[in-house]
Amino acid sequence: MPVVLSQEEVSQILSSVSNIKHKAILMLIYSSGLRVSEVVKLKPEDIDTERKLIHVKEAKGRKDRYTILSDTAMETLNEYLKEYTPQRGLFPGAKPGKHINTRTVEKIFTVAKQRKYILM
Repeated sequence: MPVVLSQEEVSQILSSVSNIKHKAILMLIYSSGLRVSEVVKLKPEDIDTERKLIHVKEAKGRKDRYTILSDTAMETLNEYLKEYTPQRGLFPGAKPGKHINTRTVEKIFTVAKQRKYILM
């Protein structure tokens, strides 16, 4: 059985993240139901702020789909976009022209979970 986090636990994990890029990634995954492999491949043009939608291209099964963009996630994403100006990918990685690695996102979540327990 998968572990399901309570709303309070999710809130504590998200508030333990101080890096706005990391927070935006985790908020999009949580609030929009994105897979890690989907969030890392997003491009700025995939975000429709007027309709509050995210266009996920070539998702599971190589199918395109839309998912919702919550107000809270949109606020965090806007903060991120004010601080950073991504060109190709929404979340660029360490290597120029490449998106952030899925393993990096997994590590961001692991560190956030550990910080949550330290802050309690």
